Amino acid sequence: MVDEPSGSLPTGSALARKLDHHVRLNGDERATLDRCLGRSVRRLAARTALVEEGSTPSEMQVLLSGWACRYSQQPDGRRRIVAFYIPGDICDFDVFLMTAIDQSIASIGPALVAGLDRGAINELALTQPRTSQGLWWESLVSAAIQRAWTINVGHRSAKQRIAHLLCELHTRLAMVGMVDGGSCDFPLTQADIADACGLTSIHTNRALQEIRTLGLIALQDQRLDILHETALADLGRFNPAYLQIRSAQPPGPKSMIPIAV
Repeated sequence: MVDEPSGSLPTGSALARKLDHHVRLNGDERATLDRCLGRSVRRLAARTALVEEGSTPSEMQVLLSGWACRYSQQPDGRRRIVAFYIPGDICDFDVFLMTAIDQSIASIGPALVAGLDRGAINELALTQPRTSQGLWWESLVSAAIQRAWTINVGHRSAKQRIAHLLCELHTRLAMVGMVDGGSCDFPLTQADIADACGLTSIHTNRALQEIRTLGLIALQDQRLDILHETALADLGRFNPAYLQIRSAQPPGPKSMIPIAV
């Protein structure tokens, strides 16, 4: 893990692009958000811990580039992934409310991560109402994603689970401008997909081959191409409504209550 120089974050962060789906930030608000994100930046190698289970971090982690996952290591050594994080995602909304983190978070490939401490959160909450409201929306979307994952793992076949996961990740990447002509970076291994979908490696390999054979995706060299988006969504019973993709609306009269007291 390498600390980056203060202010090393480029302007136009993925988090700001995500918030634009909830509130429309002006130039000053974007600059303030980028300044807060640039105060504490770390560069991580692949498969490196951001947060360890049982630890008490002093900062909220925001993924600036790369991918990460949240997981629980079972007593028998098996890993269960409960979330994937892409650029612009806040990895641990609950960091200031819990006495200790209940699951670990680790990078999947090389990643750049910003830390928002209590001071930065309070600055945004008290002085930037639209940014604050956008962060509140993002916390609700994060909870909605968890509910969707619960349904996906509990009520669908292996092929449907994987199709749903691919659709969700592709849609989330598109929301931050990281899909080009249906193609996007995809650093997940089959083991990652299996651990996220509650499947064995054998079932995951077989299901991916079936989806490929249907001509719905191409997956090679850490790139995912969705060839027939509607058909893949139908297969996975994917409805993106829970991701709250919408045009930014004027904020209401109240901003998010400061959470880092």
